Amino acid sequence: MLTESKKEFIEFMMSADVLRFGEFKTKSGRLSPYFVNTGNYRTGAQIAKLGKFYAACVKEAVGDNFTAMFGPAYKGIPLATAAAGALFNEYGIDKPYFFNRKEVKDHGEGGSLVGYQPQDGDNIIIIEDVITSGASVRESMPILKAAANVNVKDMFISVDRCEVGKEGVKTAVMEVREEFGINVHAIITVRDIREYLAAHGTDPALLAAMDRYMEQYCRF
Repeated sequence: MLTESKKEFIEFMMSADVLRFGEFKTKSGRLSPYFVNTGNYRTGAQIAKLGKFYAACVKEAVGDNFTAMFGPAYKGIPLATAAAGALFNEYGIDKPYFFNRKEVKDHGEGGSLVGYQPQDGDNIIIIEDVITSGASVRESMPILKAAANVNVKDMFISVDRCEVGKEGVKTAVMEVREEFGINVHAIITVRDIREYLAAHGTDPALLAAMDRYMEQYCRF
């Protein structure tokens, strides 16, 4: 169901040129009628507002029932930072955050993690942009488990594309849940985007392209 907050988030992404429509080739080689690029957020106002959307999603899903939030390099770094700040400002929830380096630092404090240092038994949530294949989770879990015996049960993303993998059976969200026991919470899904477009007099050709793409690749 397209709520007011979802509508606001879609319009926010469009205004920041993060959500675009046309024809885009994804990493999987599919030609998609829409594309999400969170790398286009570039102002203080945008990152502050984005943090509020993530904070609301975290608050609704898990409240303050977690130890720290992890933002995988690179796009997850500003997302986790913004979410942590907004959680405190909006809800008074003060939680640590951390992220990884792509290359381990061999001087100074050293190590591959920056910020909070996980401890055994911690409940960690992951903050990311989108999930397409689940590759980010598969890269993040060894990093987290190498740091400490942590629990990771929840992940938060901007958009769930709801797309199946190469086998054409399960979506990345389904695979992540089955493989790692992680529940993925999305601020919006591709179905929300389609519903928004239909409600705002979008070009019928784009709606038809969305329908074809969703019918071929998406599972709900």
